[in-house]
Amino acid sequence: MNVQHPGFRIGVDIGGTFTDVVMLDPATGKVANEKVLTTPDDPAEGVLNGVGRILAACDAAPSSVTSLIHGTTLVANALIERKGVKTALVTTQGFRDVLEIGRELRYSIYDLFIDMPVPLVPRALRFELDERMTSTGEVLHAPDPAAVRALAGQLRSAGVEAVAVVFLHAFRNDAHESLVKEILAEELPEITICTSFEVMPQIGEYERTSTAVANAFVQPIFRNYIERLVTEMGRRDLPRDLYLMLADGGTVRHETAVEYPIRLVQSGPAGGAQAAAVFGALAEAPDILCFDMGGTTAKACLIQDGEALKSDSFEVARVFRFAKGSGLPLQVPVIDMIEIGAGGGSIAQVDKLGLIRVGPESASSKPGPACYGLGGQRATVTDADLVLGYLDAGSFLGGDMALDRRAAEEAIRRDLADPLGLTLVDAAWGIYETVNESMAQAATIHALESGRKVQDFALLAIGGAGPVHATNLARRMGVGRVICPVGAGVASAFGFLASPTSFEFVRAAIEPLAGLDAARIVAMVDDLEREGLDLVTSAGVAAESARTAISALMRYVGQGYEVEVNVPRAVLERGETDDIADLFSERYRQLFGRAEAMEIEVISWRVVVSGPKPVLEPTAALREGDARKGMRAVYFSEAGGFVDTPVYDRYRMAPGAPVAGPAIVEERESTIVVPPDAVATPDIHGNLIVDLNE
Repeated sequence: MNVQHPGFRIGVDIGGTFTDVVMLDPATGKVANEKVLTTPDDPAEGVLNGVGRILAACDAAPSSVTSLIHGTTLVANALIERKGVKTALVTTQGFRDVLEIGRELRYSIYDLFIDMPVPLVPRALRFELDERMTSTGEVLHAPDPAAVRALAGQLRSAGVEAVAVVFLHAFRNDAHESLVKEILAEELPEITICTSFEVMPQIGEYERTSTAVANAFVQPIFRNYIERLVTEMGRRDLPRDLYLMLADGGTVRHETAVEYPIRLVQSGPAGGAQAAAVFGALAEAPDILCFDMGGTTAKACLIQDGEALKSDSFEVARVFRFAKGSGLPLQVPVIDMIEIGAGGGSIAQVDKLGLIRVGPESASSKPGPACYGLGGQRATVTDADLVLGYLDAGSFLGGDMALDRRAAEEAIRRDLADPLGLTLVDAAWGIYETVNESMAQAATIHALESGRKVQDFALLAIGGAGPVHATNLARRMGVGRVICPVGAGVASAFGFLASPTSFEFVRAAIEPLAGLDAARIVAMVDDLEREGLDLVTSAGVAAESARTAISALMRYVGQGYEVEVNVPRAVLERGETDDIADLFSERYRQLFGRAEAMEIEVISWRVVVSGPKPVLEPTAALREGDARKGMRAVYFSEAGGFVDTPVYDRYRMAPGAPVAGPAIVEERESTIVVPPDAVATPDIHGNLIVDLNE
């Protein structure tokens, strides 16, 4: 008989290999989790399968679930794989080719034959209208309604399913975009129409156009997916009130998410960052480097004083994964993170120089790594981890998924060992070393670019493969402490439950700080705050518990980049520009070590309206019995090879009882590698704290 327990909350994260499901009982703090293989042909099937399995495992009724929060790679994958809908662009006369001209920058200045990202809209589907707005938002020439109706006929004949409307200087005044959208909606009611002002009204016609086009490109397929998922949830007696995770760490109701799907482009990794902030606080480590290594990629982000660093831009679908400028730029609020390497399913091979290369190609969930036994034939990082003894063939996913060690050995021997004249173990170690070294370098540079030293942070490892590689990665970077939370392999799904209902608005307001019209800015902030309150209260947040954060993107006049500065409402209402200038100088000095005696200008204002953060204190469900479950041979280079290493059951480790390395600590979703000369100690929240002795 099912347990009727109102209050369960479920988080679901669709990854490239696995779909993770976490169910929280807020009354007790107990967390249950489940992993199922992702179903790329129909992602909703994997979501519903995972939810059904976790409810059955906990003997819980669907009606006892109060909310389901979801993050998905659907938007990012649609852009990467170019599987959106047929999309057109309507723009100002003379700006038809802005998507190809871009900023006229080359991401590899010495390569004469570089590949640039192909625009989502081919030239034949880019249409111009005779309209013009000044840079201050004054109308020079309004579009002719008759011309717009004639354009509608062209769009109908072309068979487009979505249209992005992007006019020059529309971030100042959206009148022309709104007019054209209204007419096109009358003429083409079956077509999705997005305007740049609605999606992200910021300066930069190239980035703004790219963002609006990307939103239109994915919106119909995202809407269809969400509508199907909500319908199926209702049929299964689950709540229809679905929430989606945004790339900046907030959550919104599915109706809002459907209007701005591009803002979900990094929703899964954002959930991981939110989870890392919770786990870091529980471990009394507010400054952490979150290292998230899953089946397809590895990412890193910095969390300082318990808050993840944010950014206002992101690049997706790069021609070359690590080459900035080789992808499609998006102006969306995101948690500032960097893709630093490959995932467990990334394929290893010998490159043209006779060196080991890992990724960017991934075996994904189908066919998967060779050791999965699902048809994959090529060597991957997971295969190397198995051969080196970090993973156990019989205890992967708690024994639910047996691994084929022989298949892993054959793949590594064929793809790397034999071509390079190496032993099987040396080839596997080469894969492990290659991945870790590239990730250490990228994470260190990411911290430096943010004006910080990675050595000042503890490393918190999440993702199924994160704890396997974390201690080796930390030593390479000079980081002395590694935190491995319980359930690291499903941390992103848990992070969805830890995220507040939130929405961010951006309005361009380019003007010198010295001449700032503070009253006008306050009025604009008030309007955006009211709109934000409508969104968060419709999601169940009490108006009195909502809070508003105000910030400005500012720079010295003549600079080509901006700095975000938090501006308290009281400072803004006083209208004292010297106070705002002091805030900018302080922030600039934090980042660059100096401030300049130059004029300052404001580029845009941000208003974030959010509900309270859920208070989560997950409890570790300990089992009785001896934590030590056996021994196995594990490879440690510092020990000169394989070492007979004790293996521990994570769920039987008593808080405060240290374990000396070398050791392997296994849990259902991941494995923690504790090297020699290190000590691992569980805390009362289930975190395993690994102190590395140099």
